[in-house]
Amino acid sequence: MLSTLAGASRIAMCQSGVATWAAASLGRAFSSLPEPVVHATAALEENGITLRGGHEDETLLISLPQRPFAATAALPEEVAKSIAGSAKRVAVIRPAFLPFDEAQPLLNEVLAPLGTSAVALAAHTQQPAQRLLVDEYTRGSGGSFALQTPATELATYLNGKSMRVALVPDVAQAFAAAAAAGRPETKTTLPNSLAGVTKLRSMQSTNNVLMVAPTAFGFNEQAAQDNSFMHAADKPQESSSLTAKVCAEFAELHRQLTDVAGVNVKLFQHHLRHGTPDAVFPNNWFSTHAAGEAAGSVSRPTLVLYPMKCPNRAAERRPEIIQVLRQAGYERVLDMSGHEKRDKAYFEGTGVLVLDRVNGVAYVALSERADRKLAEAWVHSLGYKELVAFSSSDGRGKPVYHTNVMMAIGTDVAVVCADSVTDPKERQHLLSKLSQSHEVVQISSAQMDALCGNVLELQGGKGLPVMAMSSQAYHAFTPQQRAVLRRHVAELVHAPIDTLEKVGGGGVRCALAELF
Repeated sequence: MLSTLAGASRIAMCQSGVATWAAASLGRAFSSLPEPVVHATAALEENGITLRGGHEDETLLISLPQRPFAATAALPEEVAKSIAGSAKRVAVIRPAFLPFDEAQPLLNEVLAPLGTSAVALAAHTQQPAQRLLVDEYTRGSGGSFALQTPATELATYLNGKSMRVALVPDVAQAFAAAAAAGRPETKTTLPNSLAGVTKLRSMQSTNNVLMVAPTAFGFNEQAAQDNSFMHAADKPQESSSLTAKVCAEFAELHRQLTDVAGVNVKLFQHHLRHGTPDAVFPNNWFSTHAAGEAAGSVSRPTLVLYPMKCPNRAAERRPEIIQVLRQAGYERVLDMSGHEKRDKAYFEGTGVLVLDRVNGVAYVALSERADRKLAEAWVHSLGYKELVAFSSSDGRGKPVYHTNVMMAIGTDVAVVCADSVTDPKERQHLLSKLSQSHEVVQISSAQMDALCGNVLELQGGKGLPVMAMSSQAYHAFTPQQRAVLRRHVAELVHAPIDTLEKVGGGGVRCALAELF
């Protein structure tokens, strides 16, 4: 496990802004939290934070009182002598790009222990100019520490130590929330990010997605009947320049997700013979759900198949892809697709379902593709706690065809076009419910048209949340809105998919089917 120590507890260091963190209250908090937090003991000292566990090979993470400007071959002797206990490794934090005349941040301003193998990390440390590096030293036979690995980015280092990291806007507030939630006399609810990394709740986002490259993409006349985001173009055909253009855009999106963000993508393709011009949007016909989702109500890993309104979209449920999904270990398969012919009722997956997977709340904008009875049946069958259903219209007065173009939910932040919900009571209920557990970014109808609502939080390769979106959506967000998003995610990952958005009427979120 990882031990944290701000300023090296036996090395003089100034405290700032955290004097109210009391050692006694922190100890009580961790002693009363459920597994696995109880395995660690934590204490806040006047000059730093120490987290100790029973592991013999623990690592001590420190920041030095005098800012280092490089790794050294060995840890300074006075520092090495001050380190007692069983730590065989010492990791020293230093700023990567901070000007020479600026003071380095205190460790307890950027990191706080949350129990065994879990920490809170300040979101601003993921901004390029505020990155922190870690130099790791190992203890030798004489008590000295020799340099083992220099200049590893902090989040990457934590991930390499198998730490679960909650990315938070304010480390002090996160630490206080963890302490308060651990006291029986309080009724404090942990933020979703903290509850996730301490394994008290399920995670909102995943590192694994399924995508279908638009290798036989074209304008879908069937879907255009009620999707006002679509614009007419060529139908799927041999040697289509439209398909080639969309594939080139999609390839860059795939590169941004995999090579840049570190998302694990299972990539499929399609052919004209499949008759599926919109296959690039697989999230509509299936969804997956981990055991423990919805505050523990989802009892088994579950795969759900959905009824689609358009026949050529129903054809996207290709048997070979379903077989691959079944082999992934889902113990339960809920097949709702029979409602297509039996009832002519439709419910198009996480296109119409925007889920708070942590707390078990399903948000649905009712439409021809989102039947209320099927929404209620889905909530009951999956064990979700609540359905928030409403009507939503775009700027042209037409019903929003999919909920995921007007709102999105991340771990601790949500995006919503509340103006699209014309009923005042429905709008107020929607905003009230979202704000109970999320910082809410409200977007305009024009921003909804730019697909700012069609974004998706994923887990990046460093174990931190990232927000995936199109470049159109990225630039349509205001700088202030992007700043709010960055309080909760490590990166805003985007790529230009203008052709897909214009012709297909869907954005990046539509192209991502989460695998839990």
